[in-house]
Amino acid sequence: MMFNNVTVAGSGTLGSQIAFQTAFKGFEVTIYDISDKALENAKQEVADLSERYIEEIKSSEENYQAAIKDVSYNANLLPNIKQVFTSSTNEQIGKVFSAGKRIKYSKDLAEAVADADLVIEAIPENVKIKTEFYTQLGEVAPEKTVFATNSSTLLPSQFAEVTGRPEKFLALHFANEIWHNNTAEIMGHAGTNQDIYDQVVEFAKEIGMIPIKVKKEQAGYILNSILVPLLDAAQLLYANQVGDPETIDKTWMLATGSPQGPFGTLDVVGIRTAYNIVKNYAETTGEDRYERVAKLLKEDFIDQGKLGVSTGEGFYKYPHPRYKDPDFLK
Repeated sequence: MMFNNVTVAGSGTLGSQIAFQTAFKGFEVTIYDISDKALENAKQEVADLSERYIEEIKSSEENYQAAIKDVSYNANLLPNIKQVFTSSTNEQIGKVFSAGKRIKYSKDLAEAVADADLVIEAIPENVKIKTEFYTQLGEVAPEKTVFATNSSTLLPSQFAEVTGRPEKFLALHFANEIWHNNTAEIMGHAGTNQDIYDQVVEFAKEIGMIPIKVKKEQAGYILNSILVPLLDAAQLLYANQVGDPETIDKTWMLATGSPQGPFGTLDVVGIRTAYNIVKNYAETTGEDRYERVAKLLKEDFIDQGKLGVSTGEGFYKYPHPRYKDPDFLK
């Protein structure tokens, strides 16, 4: 089966990125969300991503031109190399403009998936919300449609039966800023059809991702099994008043050489996503420490409209966060 028409359910930061990258690679895409306001926000996200892609394409060309400025090469054996690179740059910019034209928007689920070959779900990290969504999706999607969840921490087996097509359901997990961090973790459950799994692996390659084949179900896959404990530890240090976000980030960056600390990472991931994850932990484990972190994130950030990079402020202010200041690590 070829995936030509792709629906992305959920138009948040990562959902919009998935949709735009998929359209950029030539697929027809529909973004589904539950309200006009959410879809208007998605249109702005797509417009912002268009600008970001163009900026980075142009920056790459400038870096290339600067790198080869004083480099000697055989122009006979490599004729017009600079022109070839410039032509490629222009071609990619053209694809950015075309991507926006290949994206449609809908708040009607049946309409959004009417011709979908693949639905990628990127809705809030909440078991109840996802269960209700998959129950409804299974009723309106064509029989051909494959379902994939981008859930960060939940398992596909938790939702497989309610989809009504467990053999065509699996996880397809992306890292934030997918045009840079271009991994796609693909994780099935015991009932996932192997042919479907293989088709999703090929789809991941076609949209510019490096497929990471997760061999068995694991909450958090590979990436978040490593990342989430780090972010949890940082948030607990902050909630317990051991250190403020800048101090915690500075410690991590100085000690490991990382270009970004856990709170800079949380701003990119999105504080609402972080809240949903930690709130789910609080509800499933009953541990007070997670409830304290959830309360802090909601009251001090979400309720104040500070959701991270997407809103211009989270733990840091953007577009020039403190951790990128040359004096930050002094």
